[in-house]
Amino acid sequence: MSANIVTAIYIAASVLFILSLGGLSNQESAKRAVWYGIVGMALAVGATIFGPQVAISNILILMIVIGSVIGLVVARRVEMTGMPQLVAALHTFVGMAAVFIGINSELAPPAGLIGAEKIIHEVEVFLGVFIGAVTTTGSIVAFGKLAGILDGKPLTLPARNLLNLIAVLVCVWLGYMYLNHAGIWTLYLMTAIALVFGAHLVLAIGGADMPVVVSMLNSYSGWAAAATGFLLGNDLLIVTGALVGASGAILSYIMCRAMNRNFLSVILGGWGTVAASAQEVEGEMIATDVATVAADLADAQEIVFVPGYGMAVAQAQSAVSEITRRLRAQGKNVRFAIHPVAGRLPGHMNVLLAEAKVPYDIVLEMDEINDDFPSTDIVIVLGANDIVNPAAQDDPGSPIAGMPVLEAWKARQVIISKRGQGRGYSGIENPLFFKDNSRMLYGDAKSSLDQILASLP
Repeated sequence: MSANIVTAIYIAASVLFILSLGGLSNQESAKRAVWYGIVGMALAVGATIFGPQVAISNILILMIVIGSVIGLVVARRVEMTGMPQLVAALHTFVGMAAVFIGINSELAPPAGLIGAEKIIHEVEVFLGVFIGAVTTTGSIVAFGKLAGILDGKPLTLPARNLLNLIAVLVCVWLGYMYLNHAGIWTLYLMTAIALVFGAHLVLAIGGADMPVVVSMLNSYSGWAAAATGFLLGNDLLIVTGALVGASGAILSYIMCRAMNRNFLSVILGGWGTVAASAQEVEGEMIATDVATVAADLADAQEIVFVPGYGMAVAQAQSAVSEITRRLRAQGKNVRFAIHPVAGRLPGHMNVLLAEAKVPYDIVLEMDEINDDFPSTDIVIVLGANDIVNPAAQDDPGSPIAGMPVLEAWKARQVIISKRGQGRGYSGIENPLFFKDNSRMLYGDAKSSLDQILASLP
């Protein structure tokens, strides 16, 4: 395959990637957008493999086959509940690739580099390895927190901000030494420091902010890929990496605004934050049963479902979709309230509801529905905690203080479906569960909803 043909395919793939990002903006075009991305990536990989710069070998073919099989198996086995940690884990591989390619490019640099070209190449190597190393260990820690392997609470080491600053300054000094040809040991030492730095950054971020972290790591992996593209002289990798890096950073910023979080504070490991203590919650949680909830739904006219991570774990989206269809057929106004960070991954709940064929026009964002809660007859909270926690508004000492939340407690009645009395991902108590208009429906969400569906007229 000639270089001109490869270039033409790369341009086509770039257009498909841009169309894919644009199509993900709404539910109706998302499926088509995903196919744009799949076709674009297939074209990109094919053009690269059969292009003039790659020598096809048995090892290359074997690696492609192994990677394809692993990807297929993982895609078929991983549930939506495991998607956040899967995304974090995949970022690890992008970071590792950037590190290995950068070091390899230092060990076997392209021939003929002199003057400014050589300096630019060395800067690309150093930055690519640094970003890749931070992405690698940061993603590993994010995976551990999302999977429950690591504690979701932030690790607050003494003088952690100073430690981070020292790590960055040492890496800058090593970069200066590297560019002045002090030796490859500077690159290796920087890599080791960056690996520790990346882990410490994410360890210092609490579980409630993990959705932002996953999005930011996505951005890091994009910039690492772009740096790798410069090293390899691959224009498509540069374009793709820049698209991923920029879109991930923008999404992270939007999510931080939605959560009333300082963008720089989050991505820098909680820089400048002060430990706070939440108020004690008094009262008791009052339980209800399936028959009572079914009767309440039958009497209600304005109904809002608030899906959370618990719905994803129980795989209850199909059951709630069928209940919605049944209630709407009776002339009731049924809607869904979606928080930007519900489910530990941006758009997590939207995807689940789309999968269950919930009409897109009744799925509303937080800003669109918060004003309607006072006129709502009943709110059904499905395995959500932090996103409906009034402490965000009422308790200045709460770890989630200032975070915009769904104001479900303003409804006439609130039903909370939970497996038990455990706390949310951020580890704090929710005063909503103790309010006079709240009732706890304990048990598996899918089982509870199935029983409610059977009890509806």
